[in-house]
Amino acid sequence: MRRAGRFSRFGVGLAAIVLIALATYFAFAKDIPFTRGYEMTAVFEDTSALAIGSPVRIAGVEVGKVTKVEAAGEGSTASKITMQVSDEGLPLHDDATLKIRPRIFLEGNFFVDVRPGTPSSPELADGGTIPSTQTSAPVQIDQVLGTLKSDTREDLQKVLAGFGDAIGGPPRPGEDDDQDPTTRGETAGQSLNDSLEDSGEALRGTALVNEALQGTEPRDLSELIEGLGNVSTALDSREAQLQDLITNFNLTTAALAEEQVSLRRTLRVLPEVLGAANPALDELNQALPPTRAFAREILPGVRETPATIAAALPWIDQTRALVSPAELQGLVADLRPAVDDLAELTDGTVTFLPQVDRFNLCVKDNLMPTGDVVIDDGPLSSGEKNYKELFQSLVGYSGESQNFDGNGAYTRFQTGSGDQTVATQPRPGAGSLFANALRRPLGSRPVRPAKKPPYNRSEPCFTQKRPDLNSAATGDGP
Repeated sequence: MRRAGRFSRFGVGLAAIVLIALATYFAFAKDIPFTRGYEMTAVFEDTSALAIGSPVRIAGVEVGKVTKVEAAGEGSTASKITMQVSDEGLPLHDDATLKIRPRIFLEGNFFVDVRPGTPSSPELADGGTIPSTQTSAPVQIDQVLGTLKSDTREDLQKVLAGFGDAIGGPPRPGEDDDQDPTTRGETAGQSLNDSLEDSGEALRGTALVNEALQGTEPRDLSELIEGLGNVSTALDSREAQLQDLITNFNLTTAALAEEQVSLRRTLRVLPEVLGAANPALDELNQALPPTRAFAREILPGVRETPATIAAALPWIDQTRALVSPAELQGLVADLRPAVDDLAELTDGTVTFLPQVDRFNLCVKDNLMPTGDVVIDDGPLSSGEKNYKELFQSLVGYSGESQNFDGNGAYTRFQTGSGDQTVATQPRPGAGSLFANALRRPLGSRPVRPAKKPPYNRSEPCFTQKRPDLNSAATGDGP
């Protein structure tokens, strides 16, 4: 109540109490009273790591919080989580998935990681529930240790004790004789501390490597991380396939273990195989540029192939009709006997043509050059090539052998007389022949040889020496 321009003490105190109450509510509830945003529930098999007020995030962005944690039902070990989601996290779909994940070290506690689902799925209504088949919780260390048997835990304790002794225990006699003199007698921990003296150069090299890992462009490393994130997301969305992969990998390794002897032999000869493969790979690398060029050049032809095939189809139809039994096949059947005879003729020609070639060579290299020789016959010489003299003599013989009516030929013998008697050498079975000559004979040419020249059938004509027609000797006179 305000009296005379002043507030009463009661009114001021009441207003202060109301303001303090509102500030406290806003500080802890972070919500406007009498209003409620979008709510959803999810069933988890284990929510021991989750508490009221735990954040709800989508892609790392906080879009809500957990408002209630309760049992999913009487006798059930699962829990039902109620969450409020702001408008920034909507819409959510029926196939959305939820996972409880640990927050970073400085934040502590856990949060609910929400995958909104695929846009093709129906939207999840306000107050809708995500079943446990679409939720998962992180595995705690106590759960891991709880699955280990007592003997396994004892073995783990022994391993840790042995590791501690290996780090802090002194070396046994002779155990470090082959080590550097500066480290002999020291524990592993002391040697590790000594290694820090050289860590400066090592860290410098590591820094250079890390700097190189950042890439050559400003966003190389971020793009690499983004790519790894996409790969991890894809792998996470294929949990069933990953399980099958691990199962199949176990089967594969078991099969390899059964064939370890053969595998050792294979690995033993593998260096030789790789050594032989390197030249082949080099040649393949050299062949790739021409292959790429050929592929680029053949692309226009490949693009024209469908049109070529379409244009060739009518021709193929006509060709098929042409080679049908009623057309070309019948003609081939009729020609088959002639083809057989032609084949025999061809086989005979193979033998006949070389003989014809030899005959042609004989005519070209021996007979024709011999016919072109001019025979020196003294006063009876004509000066013509001897083959012309042969044809001229035949003409003369034909002319003088005609009868008076030209219907036949006969041979005329004209006897002569003189005071010169000519006799031949005795001939076998006939004796000597005699004649009378008007003049005294000068001699005979050519001289009859004492014996017939030899005839050699095995020597080709064109390889024989040409006859010397002007070498004929003149025989003695009377």
